Order: sequence, then C-alpha cells, then structure tokens
Amino acid sequence: MNLFKPKDTLTCIAIQEKGDWFRIYERVCNEDFPPDQVISEELGKLKCQYLTILDPEYPEWLKWMNRPPFVIFYYGDISLVTQNHEKCLAVIGSRECTDYGMASTQKIVKDIAKDLIIVSGLAKGIDAIAAETAIQAGGKTVAILGCGIDVCYPTENLSLYNKIKSQHLLLSEYPGRTTPSINQFPFRNRLIAYFSKKILVTEAGERSGTSITVSWGLCAGRDIMCIPHPIGTHSACNRLLKEGAILVENGEDVLDFMK
Repeated sequence: MNLFKPKDTLTCIAIQEKGDWFRIYERVCNEDFPPDQVISEELGKLKCQYLTILDPEYPEWLKWMNRPPFVIFYYGDISLVTQNHEKCLAVIGSRECTDYGMASTQKIVKDIAKDLIIVSGLAKGIDAIAAETAIQAGGKTVAILGCGIDVCYPTENLSLYNKIKSQHLLLSEYPGRTTPSINQFPFRNRLIAYFSKKILVTEAGERSGTSITVSWGLCAGRDIMCIPHPIGTHSACNRLLKEGAILVENGEDVLDFMK
C-alpha cells in the first residue's frame, strides 16, 4: 500500500534523477515509481520547500509552457511568482558587462524596483547587478538557478544568494546540491522567460545565454525591451531593437510598457 501522495512520489523521482526533466518524464511514463521507504528517505533529506505540477497552487499558465517543471524546489516566498506574475520582469544581460551596462541596469532597476518584481538567473554581471539593486531599492527579486537549490553558482554571489534565500525567492528545478552542468543553464533560461511577464535586456553580446532566454521568451509570447547602445558596439540589444524589440531609456518607459 502506497502511503504517500502522488506529489511526494514525483518529488522523490525528481530528487533521484537530479531534476533531469527527460529522465523524470521517462520514469513517469514507464510508471517506474520508488517504494515508500525510499520516498520517505529522500524527502527527509530535503532542506527546502517544493511545489509540484500536481499541486493546486501550481500556476495554470505554467502548465502550458514547453516542458513545464515537474517540481520546483525553493526557498522564500513562492507567491512572488505564483500570485504576482503580472509584476514579474526578467532583467538579463551579459556576464562580462561594461560600465555602461552596469550603470544603465542600476538606474532602471532602482526606478522600478518598488513597482515590479525583478527576475534573474543570479549569474555574475547584469543578473547579479539587477538583483542586488532591487534589494537595495527596497524591492523584491527572484533568482532562478541552473544548479541545485543548495548550490551557489558562481560562488562570488554567495552573499546575494543568501539574501535572496532568506528574504525573497530562490528557486530551481534541480534539487539539493546538484552540480552545475553546461546543459542545465540554457534549459533553466526557459523558466526565466516563462516566470516573467516581459523581458528587459540591458546589455548582451551577439552570442550569449541572453539570446537563449530571449528565444524562449519569444516562444512564450513575451515582449522584449532593450536599452540602446552606442553605435559601433557589438550589441545584441541594438540588433534586437532593429528586429522589433521595444526601446526603453529609463524606468518610466519600462513601467509604461508593463502596463
């Protein structure tokens, strides 16, 4: 007799498969379910909270995305994304940002932080700057990890990781201390796109993970905003503007467009 709810069984599988969406899917399809004792042991190891696709609190709009997460592991206030989706803005950009990109991000995020929820991937560069600025401005931020929920990557963001974990929202579809891998971050970017109502790119190179997030965003029907960059720079922002992205120059522009 199975003593656990289906959501607990699904969570156990997600833990065993280290959040790998395709392996979880295969096991569910094959009805390869763990025994009660294993479920109890695996759930007992969890330090964080979790939300599954079987829970009534799981957002309906998230179920319609391309490969919705089976389980979301998180620390903090999950209502920031489940109940406040209209306010969620992804602020993303280059890891190796310039002074211009840094200053532009800080200026805009400072002006919008109390009205919107800033979503990022906690990468170094623009992501970390956006999250830190939102916190300093008295706003709320969400960090979506591409590694285990109990792993801070990159390690230089440990202080920021801990602030978000205790006072905002830190989430991942990868449990525990699942180590970062090259395939997880592009796949993670789909969550950044879908958990956000719109996307703001403040700086990005022509070839970067930012472009992957933008692609996911376009698939999800998300509008893209960009900050213009000086002529002669190899800027993905300028290219996106040529292709139809919305040009924004300040926080007021962003707030108007979000409305």
